[in-house]
Amino acid sequence: MMLIAANLRLPIMIIPPLIKSIESQLGLPKSMAGLITSIPLITFAILSPIIVKVAKKLGNELTIFIFFLLLIIGSYLRIIPTITALMFGTFLVGIGIDSGNVLVPAIIKDRMPDEIPLGTSLYTLSMLLIGAIGTALSGILITKTNLQTTLALLSIMGVIATIFWLPNLKNNQKDNTQQSQSKVYRSVWNQSLGWLITAFFGLQSIVYYSFITWLPSILESSGIASITASNLLTLLQLSGLPCSFIVPFLSVRTGGMKKLLTMLFIGYAVAPLGYLISTSSLVFLTIVTVVTGFGSGLAFNMAVVFFTEKTTNPIQTAEVSGMAQSAGYLLAAIGPTLFGFLQSSTQSWNLIIIILILLSILLTLSGIFIAHHKPIKE
Repeated sequence: MMLIAANLRLPIMIIPPLIKSIESQLGLPKSMAGLITSIPLITFAILSPIIVKVAKKLGNELTIFIFFLLLIIGSYLRIIPTITALMFGTFLVGIGIDSGNVLVPAIIKDRMPDEIPLGTSLYTLSMLLIGAIGTALSGILITKTNLQTTLALLSIMGVIATIFWLPNLKNNQKDNTQQSQSKVYRSVWNQSLGWLITAFFGLQSIVYYSFITWLPSILESSGIASITASNLLTLLQLSGLPCSFIVPFLSVRTGGMKKLLTMLFIGYAVAPLGYLISTSSLVFLTIVTVVTGFGSGLAFNMAVVFFTEKTTNPIQTAEVSGMAQSAGYLLAAIGPTLFGFLQSSTQSWNLIIIILILLSILLTLSGIFIAHHKPIKE
């Protein structure tokens, strides 16, 4: 499970340091460069509900295996030095990643019903840690070798995960899934809690991916060197890692969710106010980035906790996960592009930062409603 999770951000996060090389080697226009990040997010938005339906027929374990084969094919298609191969390969990578995004939380609830906090911690830690390491390694490798070798080396993780996933096919839950389907329960699409969780996931997605896309540019506008801005972006990702353990274990304790929501508000709604101050003080910006990154970790981990803690069976977990990620990643794909357009129109990042802070306030409010809501019933 941890190896599968390790591939759920890695293929996306290795791309930003490679953009300049891709543009120069393939003759890719800048207007199309953003598609390399947007294609997987759009794929998530479209396919998440479909993957839930496929898993009901084939079983969660087999579905992940089949879709990860597509991830491997797509990863190595991207090595071919043509724009078509790059874009189609990225599309296949998005399909593979989405199977893990949607189904791993359901597998945790199914296989680790008495250890959900531990399973959730291992899942999110692997995803966030390997994604951050991948960003750093990608930047290092591209200076030591060429684009094709960098992509090939960083794509090995997908092959390793798929090989180690093979034993799970013996315990594929197809039959149990079909039996569970016969139970009558209200669809999560018709329940207010389903939409609240979708709103929470969508808001954290648009804020996170907007920061990931534009934080270097925001920092550079304050006079920060490009390499320093890139390092702060990596720091933003690493700062959220402790939340992989903090959130699952605090969420099940009395008063824990109130503490998490308070920290979320400080990290995602208060800390980014620091970016409105035009300063090149590295100490100040580092503190702001660390606290904001901690907020991002809180938001993502809380979303995953809501998938498992606010549902009553693995089928509902998969449905809520698919529903939330469908809408959430659609927002994530639109947000960075929209904010880029706003910046080019206003020639200022301040409006974008203020909008992100307002979205974070809405994120916190939706979290409060979810925390006080009873779990979805069968």
